[in-house]
Amino acid sequence: MYKLEELKEAEMVVEVFKTNVQKESDKDYVIAVIQNQFPDYKINFDLEDCDKILRVEGFDLECDNIMEYVRCLGYTCVRLE
Repeated sequence: MYKLEELKEAEMVVEVFKTNVQKESDKDYVIAVIQNQFPDYKINFDLEDCDKILRVEGFDLECDNIMEYVRCLGYTCVRLE
């Protein structure tokens, strides 16, 4: 958990990833795995978007680790600029 002083200095960051997650059940599984590893992140999907967007919000996001977790679950995951 972060200390109040750290939160004041840090900025909330939002990262967006392109995935190939298709089903609601898969989406829920991916979110659960990431949330378990990074409980302070706010995570959601937009499966209606053609890029099957994974959106992660938090402080000090570990983008490489997020992408690796999703890939280890058998899905593609590419950070969008």
